[in-house]
Amino acid sequence: MSDAMMYIIWAAAIIGFAVLETVTAQLVSIWFVVGSIAGLVSALCDAPIYLQFLIGIAVSILALIITRPIVRKRLHTKIQPTNADRVINSDAVVVEEIDNIKSTGQVKIDGKIWTARSADNEIIPPNSIVVVEKIEGVKLIVNKK
Repeated sequence: MSDAMMYIIWAAAIIGFAVLETVTAQLVSIWFVVGSIAGLVSALCDAPIYLQFLIGIAVSILALIITRPIVRKRLHTKIQPTNADRVINSDAVVVEEIDNIKSTGQVKIDGKIWTARSADNEIIPPNSIVVVEKIEGVKLIVNKK
């Protein structure tokens, strides 16, 4: 394979991995961009093809090993528990009919009014007792007790 062809292959790999990284935005292929750059540099230094690929793979792995722990630490945000979590598995009283189709429904729990939706799409009349299954955004997902 000619040197010019290898330059094109490495340039295409750099562009391809960079585009993939841009599309996913999950730091999945950034290390392969770095490895492809190393492969291109080795091609420019007239390294044999097998050595170019070996260097490209080795640099990709090395970049992954060195930077992945740092990136993971920065990307993973801590979930802060809130007082709202304490209502899960608690009983609440329906103050407005819960109807998922009409997007209506409110419950009262701990003296506070919450928007509520039925977990199983059942219409739940006022004054019914429900159990809070989970919280989605600012809505409680409930089941009739």
